[in-house]
Amino acid sequence: MLVTIAMQNVLIYAVNLADNVMLGKYSELAMSGTALVNQIQFLLQMLIQGTGEGIIVIAARHWGEEDVPSIKRVTSVGMRWALVFSFVMFAGAFFFPDQVLGILTNKEPLIKEAAKYLRIIAFTYPVFAVTNVLLASLRSVETTRIGFWVSLTALFTNISLNYVFIFGKLGIPEMGIRGAAIATLISRVIELVIVVVYTFFADKKIKLKVSDFLKKTGDMPKRFIKTSLPVILSSGSWGIAMGLQTAILGRMEDSVVPANSIAATVFSIVTVFIYGSATAASVALGKMIGRDKKDISEGLTTHEQSLANVKSKAKALQLIFLGLGLVSSLALFLMKGPIIGFYDIADETKVMADSFMTVLCVTMIGTAYQMPSLSGIIRAGGDTSFVFYNDLIFMWGIVLPASFLSAFVFKLAPVIVFICLKSDQVLKCFVALFKVNRFRWIKDI
Repeated sequence: MLVTIAMQNVLIYAVNLADNVMLGKYSELAMSGTALVNQIQFLLQMLIQGTGEGIIVIAARHWGEEDVPSIKRVTSVGMRWALVFSFVMFAGAFFFPDQVLGILTNKEPLIKEAAKYLRIIAFTYPVFAVTNVLLASLRSVETTRIGFWVSLTALFTNISLNYVFIFGKLGIPEMGIRGAAIATLISRVIELVIVVVYTFFADKKIKLKVSDFLKKTGDMPKRFIKTSLPVILSSGSWGIAMGLQTAILGRMEDSVVPANSIAATVFSIVTVFIYGSATAASVALGKMIGRDKKDISEGLTTHEQSLANVKSKAKALQLIFLGLGLVSSLALFLMKGPIIGFYDIADETKVMADSFMTVLCVTMIGTAYQMPSLSGIIRAGGDTSFVFYNDLIFMWGIVLPASFLSAFVFKLAPVIVFICLKSDQVLKCFVALFKVNRFRWIKDI
């Protein structure tokens, strides 16, 4: 399951990477424009991902208890939340693109170029929301392969259409950054169609129907808010913080924005196994806890045996996370040179991108341990508030103030500011190590 989820995440990020890389061959300004818009997309992605993780935390428990009707209800509630998020962000992106982009940078030519992309890409937001809520419900019952094949189809569609629309091939006029946005929109619609067809006509586990989204959901909205709201707030806070990080870098020298774009995009691709491990851990532990709860009620096991099983699983997962971090760090280090060389950018930008990616090689090991430990293990146990408060302290209390001071008060070099921005990935490891191994995070949800 881990490999399948990770590969799907690779393909999801690769759709945005395709725009980034192919526009990097078209013009540096267009590439930087997509990087800004991707930060807005990242906020939506975090909100939808938080909603999906909330669904998984609750649904995986019910999957262990063999309670399918509750899985349908939590999917219905999560869908409503996701649609609200997507339509709010669509309205802001479509009607006020210049104002939204102005938060991230003060460079007028860049804002104008990015706005061309944003107005079109905004139409993907509701599509993306529906697709990923349905995929989250499928993941919660250990159906993961469909997500991989859907994302693979979207990737090849996006690359093919990018080539045609960006550069003007096969009789189609050259559209540049607008062409990349249209290609992505078409790819997302194809994703949605495949997922909808599979979910409503082929899935044999949940057997969702359109009518399930219109039924009363009982006490599920209250349960969803109690369990999932901290996850959504944490993900949303993280998405906003990433936007502010881009805003800080976007107000430094001109080469910083494209360098950060390259580093961040490649980092996202390399870390997909890390994010996949968090989802896989959440599903596996959630199912185990739900199954053990059912077995305890039937007298088939004891609370002590159940706790011992969870402890053993959590310790093994932590070792896996560290191993993934070391492998991912090495992969990024070996890939950074060839990848940077592929972009048609200024030498100054290449040097800065290399420096940023070197920093990420170090912090990635921390990300690989703390992120799935906190977002996967701790959340699976039902302690969803802890991650939210932890992120608030580190991101809003340490990282952003330190980065702001480094950039605008002390006027330090961009690479030092970048180190400040990523420092929490290492600092959180100490909290994760202590929290996970105290085993006080198993809650009744």
